[in-house]
Amino acid sequence: MDVFIEKLIKRRKSPADVAYMFLLLFIAFGISHFVFLFISGLAPLIIAGLMFLTYYLISMRNIEYEYIVTNGDIDIDMIVNQRKRKRVFTANCKDFEVVARVNSDQYTKQIRETKNVLNFTSRNSNADVWFIYLIQNGMPMVILFEPDERMIDGFRTFIPRKVFK
Repeated sequence: MDVFIEKLIKRRKSPADVAYMFLLLFIAFGISHFVFLFISGLAPLIIAGLMFLTYYLISMRNIEYEYIVTNGDIDIDMIVNQRKRKRVFTANCKDFEVVARVNSDQYTKQIRETKNVLNFTSRNSNADVWFIYLIQNGMPMVILFEPDERMIDGFRTFIPRKVFK
């Protein structure tokens, strides 16, 4: 039986993202004011280019994650502003040490203190966040994500002793 499951998660903007956007707008306004006062001939063209650049940099903060589970393999893609896709993580579930909820007993001190943590969640405080603990390239790694029940059942099919509900 083939397993193919997809899920799309939209990441919420953090306070740092909002501060970044306001800083960009402030800088763009300051530069356009300077250009308008001192370079009047090309000012409309320069200001239009600056406005486009500001819009482009702000829109780069619109991030979605797509989880794809195919026959025990998980691929996580990052989609930036619905126009650029990049594969950020891929692994086979046979390489996983533990798959469980973050608020479970399996989320031990050793796992919590892992240095290499990849957060592919929506940053929503009400979300059902799970973790995957694995050793990749000799380094322990923790993946935070928000799967649905079908994905967990798909993992359980391939690694029943390592998935904890």
